Amino acid sequence: MRTRLASLAVLLLTVVALAAGTGSAQAAGYRYWSFWDLTGDAWAYATQGPASAHPGDGSVEGFRFAVSADSQDATKPRSAPSFEAVCGATPTKDGTKRVALVIDSGTPQDAPQGEAPPAPRTACAQVAPDATTADALAAVAKPLRYNSAALLCAIDGYPRTGCGEQVGNTTGPSEPAAQHGTTNGGPSAGLLAGVAAVLALGAAAIWQSRRRRH
Repeated sequence: MRTRLASLAVLLLTVVALAAGTGSAQAAGYRYWSFWDLTGDAWAYATQGPASAHPGDGSVEGFRFAVSADSQDATKPRSAPSFEAVCGATPTKDGTKRVALVIDSGTPQDAPQGEAPPAPRTACAQVAPDATTADALAAVAKPLRYNSAALLCAIDGYPRTGCGEQVGNTTGPSEPAAQHGTTNGGPSAGLLAGVAAVLALGAAAIWQSRRRRH
């Protein structure tokens, strides 16, 4: 019986250790510019890249720099101005279209080491009717930087280096994780259930042992 109780104690300690480990682990992310479309007053993650998207006249497009795990975890621009608020002072011109751009360089927590993010800004790009979002961005936010795979790496020259690099395990729930309810701040329900089961087994074994002695 003592051997059985000792085995149960070892198993219990193992499950508790696994639960604690899960609580401290955080998902790795990537530091990059995400691309968004504004529909009404809500941002939606763009379904294509800025080099292939052809926004219509009156569109509002957004870019946000942040550390995110994937598109489901990406952080939205912090403001959602209307087209009129951005381009209302830009008169229409034959043979062109107007595209409102929101450029949010993110927070110091998401910035590469040694860099500080520029303040968020908006701009109205007046471009040719067949221009892409990348063309509109180039008209108002140079210098832009792309990598060999055509991934947008920098807007307005920010950041100076790096492009979609992986960021090590985070030390706390990131803004995207908190925003979408996917924080990793505690043990999973499965592990907690395992702890409860082991405790129940241990209690049963102790009760059985006492019953036999009496």
